[in-house]
Amino acid sequence: MTARTEPAEAEAEPDAIARPPLLRELLLVAGLFLVYKLGRQLATGQTAGAFRNAHRVWDLERTLHLPRETSVQSALLHGDTLVHLANTYYATVHFPATLAFLVWLYVRRPAHYLWARRVLAVLTTAALVLPFTFPLAPPRMLTGTGLVDTARVYGPSVYGPPSSDHLSNQFAAMPSLHFGWALMVAIGLIAATRSRWRRLWLLHPLITLLVIVGTANHYWLDAVAATAMLGVALAVVRRPGRTADTTDKGGPDRVAPRKTALAGAGR
Repeated sequence: MTARTEPAEAEAEPDAIARPPLLRELLLVAGLFLVYKLGRQLATGQTAGAFRNAHRVWDLERTLHLPRETSVQSALLHGDTLVHLANTYYATVHFPATLAFLVWLYVRRPAHYLWARRVLAVLTTAALVLPFTFPLAPPRMLTGTGLVDTARVYGPSVYGPPSSDHLSNQFAAMPSLHFGWALMVAIGLIAATRSRWRRLWLLHPLITLLVIVGTANHYWLDAVAATAMLGVALAVVRRPGRTADTTDKGGPDRVAPRKTALAGAGR
């Protein structure tokens, strides 16, 4: 008899899932940003401890033979234009880039969007705990380091005097969510896209690292702490399966079709 085959099972496409409700996601993402802002304010009022910890971090970096933050800042201070661009990058790219990343994933890669949003939520929540136990003044506030508060001197600045700044906690330098979020944006875009140039997204966290250190807003170890916390978040939140470019090549995530069934087999 003529063989009849069952249709092959459709390959699992991680981004073929329905997008989560838009209103719910808008509220969740807005809540994430709000928690970020309000959570940092709750850890204010620890000035003395923040400066003690700052000197400890500075001394620890020298013990570890890390490059001095002054070496990066010296490169920025060769011209007013470069340092102004660095200050502008620090002030304007952090939130918009992360938001644009989430919007793009929501529209084009829903499964990766859910993964990235959860990772960012875990990272941000964990990062908000540290300032309660380890308040830290940024290097721009330390005397005797040779560092300049580039935002205050050259502009633009997002911070006012710590005593009157009610919108942020300037003693929450560790970890650097500027760097942690930037690194997650790069990792998320590399995971969700298939371009051969996708690893160039790593330039975003690299530039962010040079900016946060060169403007004296963060220590090297602030970025190290953010990287470690992001690593934990990535380990906790399961990544969606690989996209079609892997499955089409017969990679390990390929879904095998069902076996052919012959009509009348065994009769």
